[in-house]
Amino acid sequence: MNPLSSRPARRWPVVVTVLLGTLAVSLNNTALNPAIPEFMAVFGIGAVPASWIITGFMLSMGMTMPVTAYLSHRFGKRTVYLCGLALFIGGSCIGALAPAMPWVIAARIVQGVAGGLMIPLSLALIFEVYPKGERGKITGVWGMAVMLAPAVGPVVGGLLVQFFDWHALFVMNIPTGVIGGVIGMYCLPAPSDNKPQRFDWPGFVLVTLGVGTLLVTLSRLADKAALTDPVNIALLIAALACLALFVRVELGKAQPLLNLRIFAIRSYGLSVVVVVAQSVGMFGCIVLLPLLMQSVLGYGATWTGLALFATAVCSGMFAKLGGTLLDTQGPRAVVTAGLLFSAVSTIAFGFINDQSALWMIFVLMMARGVGLGLSYIPVTTAGLNAIPEQLVTEGAAMNNILRRVSASVAIVLVSLYFEIRRTQLGSEGVAAASASVTAINELFIAIGLLILFTLPLALLLPRIDRFAQQQQAAGSL
Repeated sequence: MNPLSSRPARRWPVVVTVLLGTLAVSLNNTALNPAIPEFMAVFGIGAVPASWIITGFMLSMGMTMPVTAYLSHRFGKRTVYLCGLALFIGGSCIGALAPAMPWVIAARIVQGVAGGLMIPLSLALIFEVYPKGERGKITGVWGMAVMLAPAVGPVVGGLLVQFFDWHALFVMNIPTGVIGGVIGMYCLPAPSDNKPQRFDWPGFVLVTLGVGTLLVTLSRLADKAALTDPVNIALLIAALACLALFVRVELGKAQPLLNLRIFAIRSYGLSVVVVVAQSVGMFGCIVLLPLLMQSVLGYGATWTGLALFATAVCSGMFAKLGGTLLDTQGPRAVVTAGLLFSAVSTIAFGFINDQSALWMIFVLMMARGVGLGLSYIPVTTAGLNAIPEQLVTEGAAMNNILRRVSASVAIVLVSLYFEIRRTQLGSEGVAAASASVTAINELFIAIGLLILFTLPLALLLPRIDRFAQQQQAAGSL
C-alpha cells in the first residue's frame, strides 16, 4: 500500500490538488459557452468557426483519454497529471494572449489534451491514497465539484465577459492551476515501479480515428437533412468500423492500449451502463429544459439557468451522502434509490404543459439532482472499486469516453427528434405550441423509461457483505 494511504493527515492535500485541477477543467469547459457571440463579434467570424471553441476542446479531450492509461503506466500517474496541469496552464496562457481566432482554437485544443490526461487520473490518484472502504465518502466530495462546476461555468463566463472581456475566461484558470501544481509537486504520491509496456500503435490509431470521427460526425448532425448527407453517412460508417476493429484488435493483444476485458467484471460493466443512461438523461434534459421553459412556458434564460443550477446544487449535496452510503451499505441500495428519483422525476416532466407552475419545474429539477447525486458518482466509484488497482486509470478513461460519446449522441437524437416530431405534428394541423409540448413530453418520458430500465441492473450490484468479497476476487485477475 502507498505510504500516504496509512497517513490520513496527508491525504487531503492530494484531494485538494485533484479538486483544483478538476474544477479548472470542468469550469472552463462550460464558461466559454456564453462567450461565443463575443468571439464572433470581436474576430468577425461566423457560427461554424466559433463553434470550434467548443468542438476543438471536446475532440482533443476525447482523443487523448485512451492513451492516458499507457502514459500513467510508463511515467507514473503523478508525472502525467502534473504534465496535464502544466499543459492546461500553458493553453490558458496561449488563450489569454491570443491575437487571432486560430490561436484561441489552438488554446482550446491544448486545454482539451490537458483535460484528457487529468480527468481519468483524478479519481485514480484519490484511489491511491484511500482504501476501498473509504473511497465513497471522498469521491462524494469530488463529485460535488464535478456536478457544480459545469452549472456554475456559464454564470462565471457571462459575468467575466460582461465586466471584463473574453481574455479573462483564460486568465481565471492560471492561478488555480499554479496553486494546484505547486501543492501536487509536494503531495501527490510518488509513482510505483511499473514495468514499461510496448505502446499499442494499432489500437491507438484505431481508437483515435474512431472516437474523433464519431464526435465530428455527431457535431455535423444539426438537422434532418444532415442524416441523409452522404459525407455524414460515410463518416459514421468509418467511425463505427474503426471502433469495431479496435475492439477486435484489443481483445487479441496481451498488452492492449485499453484492457476491454474489465467489462467482464460484473460491477464495472453494470456501472458503465448506469452511467451512460444517466448521461443521456443529464444532457437530454440540458437540451429539453430551455425549450420547455422558454419556448413553451415563456420564461427567460435566467430562470432556465436557475433551474439547472438547482439540479447541480442538489446533485452535489447528495453526491456526498451517496458516497457515505456506498461505504457503509454497498452500491445496491443507494444506486437503486438514485435511479428511482431520476426516472420518476424525468417521466413527470412528460406531463408538464403550458399551464404548469414554475415551482413544479424546480421541484422536479431538484428531484433529478437528488437522483444524480445518489447514483452517478457512487456507481462510478463502485465500478472502479471492483476492478484491479492497476487498471483503475483504464477503467476511468473508458468510463469517461463512453459517457462523453453517449452525451453527444443524446444531444443529437433529442434535437433531431424534437424538430422532426414538431414538424410532423404541425403538418397535421396541430398548433406550434402544442406540437412543441407534445414532442418535449414524449422525449422526457422516453428518457425516464430508459433510466427506469436500468433499475434491474442496479439490483444486480452487490450488497455490503458481498462487496468486499467481489473486490478481493477482482484483485486476483
